Amino acid sequence: MDTQALKDSWHLVSRSGDQVPLYFYSVLFLMNPDVRDMFPVSMARQRDKLVGALGKVISNVDRIEEVVPVLQQLGRDHRKFAVNSTHYPAVGQALLATLEHFLGDRWTPALAHDWTQAYNLVAQVMIDAANDSSKVSPPWWEAEILSHEMRTLGIAVIRARLNYQYPFRPGQSASISYAMRPRVWRFYSFANAPRQDNTIDLHVRMVDGGVLSSALVMGARRGEMLRVGAAVGERLTLTADVQGDLLMIAGGTGLAPLKGLVEQIAYEGPTRRVDLVVGARHSRDLYDYEALAKMAAEHPWLNVVPVVSHDPFYRGTRGYAVDVALQGWRGQHVYVCGSEEMAQATVGRLLDAGVPTEQIHFDEFTSDKGRES
Repeated sequence: MDTQALKDSWHLVSRSGDQVPLYFYSVLFLMNPDVRDMFPVSMARQRDKLVGALGKVISNVDRIEEVVPVLQQLGRDHRKFAVNSTHYPAVGQALLATLEHFLGDRWTPALAHDWTQAYNLVAQVMIDAANDSSKVSPPWWEAEILSHEMRTLGIAVIRARLNYQYPFRPGQSASISYAMRPRVWRFYSFANAPRQDNTIDLHVRMVDGGVLSSALVMGARRGEMLRVGAAVGERLTLTADVQGDLLMIAGGTGLAPLKGLVEQIAYEGPTRRVDLVVGARHSRDLYDYEALAKMAAEHPWLNVVPVVSHDPFYRGTRGYAVDVALQGWRGQHVYVCGSEEMAQATVGRLLDAGVPTEQIHFDEFTSDKGRES
């Protein structure tokens, strides 16, 4: 397999931008009209990203061992869309037709053979993972909403109870769906550690144009049901190599997974100090401060510092969360979560300040917990 030819050809195709996914889905739906319902209009941004990710992964098949865990997770997670092994050939055919269309004379029998082999390898990894997962877990769990609190304009905290035992670790997230927006799934982090009563907490911010976030914040009610996909993500979890005190920096609803970590430490018995710096633009955006203050009062090892950046009337600490956090950095591991912009800016400042890369933990895939992108 000529892996360099795969890379070069995908680079050429990707130059056509938005025309690539448009052509891909036109071919896919024309050849396989039964799969159209799997890709509703509300998923337009997600499905466009899927095509780009698919081409990038396949064209880098020589590094397949690096992305196997990601592919396996995708295979398991796609079960919630009722994807099965019979759908993969259809996607492969549409991909090859798209490549042929945009490459023109550059599309040769040898290149077609290599792309076919590479796609089949990637698809098989995903199919095997999905088949293995189906033996031990459902494609999704049902969760009944127990409470829905509007904490501030556009932010709600939802507690729900899952119908079966649900395995997850603090710092992880899961795709969530709601009956008012069928077939729309978005990732949200758990704001708690696993509990005996099988409940989870979600912090949901209403996003402009966010079809699911607006429904959850403004429409969800007690007694209604959510669907919850399998837990994903390891970058924000507490692993065995993370020892000693911790510094956490939260922005907006990025607080959710960090609060889950704090709850985990409380359950396990505190052996470390935790400084949690919670950043917001305005004081009204400190939507969970009352609960955090209560936790800090109950746990002497927890120090919560609210920081507001754009409210001239705020009487507490003002500035940017990362600047305040760096004043208290003493060599601890640092956990960061917020919007993509916040996470990138914060990580950049940490690196500039001399914090070692291996001590900075943030989730590149779902940095803004509860985003609609």
